[in-house]
Amino acid sequence: MHTGRRIVVIRDSHLGPALAHTGFTMTKPSAPRRHLPTSPFKAPVAPVAKHFALGDRVSHDQFGLGTIVGVEDGVAMLVDFGARQARIVSPYTRMDKL
Repeated sequence: MHTGRRIVVIRDSHLGPALAHTGFTMTKPSAPRRHLPTSPFKAPVAPVAKHFALGDRVSHDQFGLGTIVGVEDGVAMLVDFGARQARIVSPYTRMDKL
C-alpha cells in the first residue's frame, strides 16, 4: 500500500559521507598572529600568570570574595566563594590576591 510520502536525501558530495550529515564545516582554527619586527605597532604582551597558594584569600570580578581550597599546578584553582565553589583556570586575569 502506497502512503504518498517520499523520502528525499540531500548529500553534499564534496564534504564526504561523514561530514554531510553532521553540519560541521571543514575550517581550521585561526593561528595566532605573529609580530613583524618592522611593524610600527607594539607586540602583544602575554598575560603574566599569577601565583596563588592553598588558603589564599582572593577577590574575583564575577564571584566576589573567596578562599583557595584546591590547586592544580599552573592549570586551575578551586575557589570556595561561600555559596558555591568554582574552578578558575589560568591565567587568572579576573582574580586578585588580597
